[in-house]
Amino acid sequence: MASLIEFRARVSRTRLRTPLVWIRHLGLEVNDVFLASYPRSGNTMLRFPLAEILSGTPSSFDHVQRIVPEIGVHVHAFPLLPSGGRLIKTHEAYRWKYRRAIYVIRDVRDVALSAFARESAIGILSGMTFDDYLEPFLQGKMSRWGAWQAHIAGWLDSPAARQGNLLVLRFEKIRHDIEAAVAKSLEFLGVTTNAELIHRACCGNSIENMRRKEKQSATLPKAGVGGGLIRAGLVQDWSGKLDPSQIALVERYAGGTLRRLGYSSAVALSQTPPNSGALTQGPGFY
Repeated sequence: MASLIEFRARVSRTRLRTPLVWIRHLGLEVNDVFLASYPRSGNTMLRFPLAEILSGTPSSFDHVQRIVPEIGVHVHAFPLLPSGGRLIKTHEAYRWKYRRAIYVIRDVRDVALSAFARESAIGILSGMTFDDYLEPFLQGKMSRWGAWQAHIAGWLDSPAARQGNLLVLRFEKIRHDIEAAVAKSLEFLGVTTNAELIHRACCGNSIENMRRKEKQSATLPKAGVGGGLIRAGLVQDWSGKLDPSQIALVERYAGGTLRRLGYSSAVALSQTPPNSGALTQGPGFY
């Protein structure tokens, strides 16, 4: 199984992926809305409570594709939005078919750690160390979705953003107050609900409950200890794990984007306890 997963991962980083991505975007409608992010950025934390509220039924990994499907399996999903459209999950770079979207952003330093742990656990890195992994990751060579900083720029500079059709949410603020993030997302989607329903949906999809759902899934690939799809969701985990040379490498490739988003620098964090979630406020971001 591990060799098959690794083979698929390698193929997905080649030009063979281009026609597949085009096919996956067939069948989209004008009223569809997208729940977008670079991978390992917290998209799933919103996907499950939103799925429960939109459908009125408990969500699981084996059934969520009919409610908030991934791009490519959206054809048979239910159009549950007030506009008559569907809410569709995507990790793809921005494209013109994405007319309206919720976009989740997470500090690339935590994204890199999370991605490395996940990919190592499911056996697609062939014994690479994090030092081996980090620079190719920042160059966009380790992900079929390209480099984090290019992904961010594509979405934030998109027509959807310029037209006010992009809701940008920070992973760190979602972790601090998931109910507020879900409420803001529902408002953006035009969905009317109440605080009690939001509270129940968020409690039912806590980190602990999501891990339980992952273990119960019959469709997800199994990972080793600590490498599951649902991890701890730590904020500023990198501040206690990246060494100075690794931090400098991130700065070289993505420092400008981190500053654009208002993330604290490594220097500022020297006075901040790890996982405190302290951020400088970036304009226009929740």
